[in-house]
Amino acid sequence: MTALAPILESFFLRRLMGQRRASQNTVASYRDAFRLLLHYAKEETGKAPQGLKLEDLDATFIGSYLAWLERSRGASVHTRNARLAAIRALFRYASYDFPEHADLIQRVLAIPAKRSDTAIVTYLTEEESTALINAPDASTWRGRRDRTLLLVAIVTGLRVSELVNMTTADVHLESGAYLSCRGKGRKERITPLGKDAGARLKAWLAEQKPQRLAPLFPGPSGQKLTRDAVAKIVARHVKQATKDCPSLALKTVSPHTLRHTCAMRLLQAGIDIATIALWLGHENIRTTQIYLHADLALKQRALDRTAPPGSRPGRYHPPNDLLAFLEGL
Repeated sequence: MTALAPILESFFLRRLMGQRRASQNTVASYRDAFRLLLHYAKEETGKAPQGLKLEDLDATFIGSYLAWLERSRGASVHTRNARLAAIRALFRYASYDFPEHADLIQRVLAIPAKRSDTAIVTYLTEEESTALINAPDASTWRGRRDRTLLLVAIVTGLRVSELVNMTTADVHLESGAYLSCRGKGRKERITPLGKDAGARLKAWLAEQKPQRLAPLFPGPSGQKLTRDAVAKIVARHVKQATKDCPSLALKTVSPHTLRHTCAMRLLQAGIDIATIALWLGHENIRTTQIYLHADLALKQRALDRTAPPGSRPGRYHPPNDLLAFLEGL
């Protein structure tokens, strides 16, 4: 019998943190996956985490756990697949130290990811973006912070994790203002701010007079905001902005929607998809292609360049002034 606890501890300390130097977000995601798994195992088997064996987590049990995530917790297919990816990583790690469980491990690794529907991304129009940015009360400190945060999020397309980890040292307001950040996969990149966002940030920093490594968007006590806090900020101001822009009520708006909005603004301005992928910090350009499907105007322009079905090929007819010129030769 092989105890699960030392395998889990070694996986986090040696594999994730020691060998892979996984980011805090990755470690937190894996932690949540196994925390839910241990709670489910306690309910189903009656065994506490320290009493679980690797043999208890066979393919049948893992399959029922994944079904429980979707059925009882309302997890999306994407979340279900993320939890499965964490479990696969653990079992691949265990396969080198416990070859006697090769058959059990192989069966778990053979559990397929579930295919999901690809929905068209939600983004805000210019009118909706303006209404949202203007929703916070600019007469209060919190309102000015929220206005600046929302404008920067829409202009730069930064992930919410990148926004909350931004410090004042990451802001460069000289000629050609930009933000520097370390994003997903430890990739460092710089993102232009634009005139309006640069001016808003300059005024915000002048008001704050923060230390160099202070959070760019702090909470009331000076601590950096959490991702949940940013989600609540967006939800609160969307509700307020809906009074002036009713179309917002028809959309589910999250911090990630602001990132989509940035990408769509760039696409509609004629920026090529490769540049947008670079701007957003996408690892693969295929990730960025979802925005092509969301732009109806782009598809309409393509349709306008095609001939209607069943139409006969036409002939070139020169303009009258060209005909007159040719006849005069």
